[in-house]
Amino acid sequence: MTVHVRTRQYRWNRERYSRWRRTVDIWLFVLRFLAAQWWYERSWSYPGGPTPEKRAARRRRIAIWVRESLLDLGPTFIKVGQLFSTRADIFPAEYVEELSKLQDQVPAFGMDQVAQIIEADLGKPIEKLFLTFEPTPLAAASLGQVHRAELPSGEQVVVKVQRPGLRQLFDIDLAIVKDIARYFQNHPKWGPGRDWLGIYEECRRILYEEIDYLQEGRNADEFRRNFRGIEWVKVPRVYWRYCSLRVLTLEYLPGIKISHYSALEAAGLDRKRLAELNARAYLEQVLNHGFFHADPHPGNIAVDPDGSLIFYDFGMMGRLHPQTKEKLIQTLMSIVNRDADGVIQALVELKALVPQGDMGPVRRSLQYILDHLLDKPLEMQSVAAISEDLYALAYDQPFRFPATFTFVMRAFSTLEGVGRGLDENFQFFTVATPYALQLMDNRNRNGDLDLLGELGRQAAQMGNSALSLPRRVEATLTQLERGDLVLRSRSLETERLLRRLSAQQAAGNYHILTGSLLICGTILLVHGYGWLAAVAVLGAGVTGWRGWRAWQRHERIERMF
Repeated sequence: MTVHVRTRQYRWNRERYSRWRRTVDIWLFVLRFLAAQWWYERSWSYPGGPTPEKRAARRRRIAIWVRESLLDLGPTFIKVGQLFSTRADIFPAEYVEELSKLQDQVPAFGMDQVAQIIEADLGKPIEKLFLTFEPTPLAAASLGQVHRAELPSGEQVVVKVQRPGLRQLFDIDLAIVKDIARYFQNHPKWGPGRDWLGIYEECRRILYEEIDYLQEGRNADEFRRNFRGIEWVKVPRVYWRYCSLRVLTLEYLPGIKISHYSALEAAGLDRKRLAELNARAYLEQVLNHGFFHADPHPGNIAVDPDGSLIFYDFGMMGRLHPQTKEKLIQTLMSIVNRDADGVIQALVELKALVPQGDMGPVRRSLQYILDHLLDKPLEMQSVAAISEDLYALAYDQPFRFPATFTFVMRAFSTLEGVGRGLDENFQFFTVATPYALQLMDNRNRNGDLDLLGELGRQAAQMGNSALSLPRRVEATLTQLERGDLVLRSRSLETERLLRRLSAQQAAGNYHILTGSLLICGTILLVHGYGWLAAVAVLGAGVTGWRGWRAWQRHERIERMF
């Protein structure tokens, strides 16, 4: 879907920033968002009463406004929004979808600023470093822009230059965002069950890594080494002599954008083959290398005239540790076996699911999805449909998907969309299944050694449990004899019923008190005690408001049943 970027004056598009001005702009956005959420939750604000369709339409309107507001707030919030588009455990599906559309197409900054940054960072004027340097950028984004140039050796390169004052803007904005995270962490509704400060720290780390061009160069080098034995993948070479924290010089590898389907056909390239190669390249990254491109949108992938894939932009990369990969495989095997308990255990070990006392609702929801997820062969499944089911399950549940997991899921969905654009019959899992089988085969290639090792680990665990069992039984009996053992039972339905009765009683008491004060005020006014009548009416207003709040709490509890 094409996103039309409005013509707007970017208040942040400058070298120096006012912390006071940024604080006002950012907090004004937060307060307007909270007001929109308050209005969304009021049942009386829906003409004719709230329905799921009306609520979904209002969520969509708020999500569109949020996306446009983040564009107005500038680079920090464009990137934060893109990161939040992976957090379906926090935001509804409408927000995730709109935030994933964030496009950071912004006006380019001037050539004089480009020359100043290059000379300040590389120590020489631009004319002494490059034989030619095109003043018009090939592309401009919120973090920087790319110019084509030629080295004195005659090699064609592209030079990526960071936007002026960007680190200063990040320093100011992220300090404000930390205050916002503290506010939400302490919020009675938004805080419980969510680690907003942890989310802030994760965003902060990713954002500062993305504006470190030396780190991006190292990422490009590692990515290039990983694919050095595959002829149909090309990765630009890094020219380290011409790099700094704010300047990155890469080999110029022109190609056709992978989503320009008519241009691909005009070049005589096989679109079906490209769809398969694109999926294989990403599966190679995730399953074999454990180092993958975390933002594989069509703008970062091109096609060489010979049909090879070209990858660009290595600022946002993900890394899968071996232990994480093992847990993901356990999750996959439990999904194949439709074992909801196994999926829950694997997700808890992945720290993607927060264990809590009553896991029954989560288990039932998972089992329902598993029963309906595998009603057709895996090769016929859609990544987008599976992601939608997972995100629907995750929202308002104790799921806390790690960034790596959500990056992989979003990338798979993006690749599926690109593949379907290239070939309408493309099935992602048709390509993915052989790679998954190969990975499992590699894990078992050592045969008896791996099997014996696994058996040994399980035997050791069973032995430890068996040896400790008598001691635990004896300790439990001792506590029982001394009266130290306390058994607690919990009924969620009973607790909800008691909360409902308590809310009803509080609302009734406030309404009775309000009526009594109004009657007293009327009597006092009739007998000429005007100021006492005013006090009584004022008290009636306060108790009436408190009664209305209690009734709203009662309505929320009613919706829980």
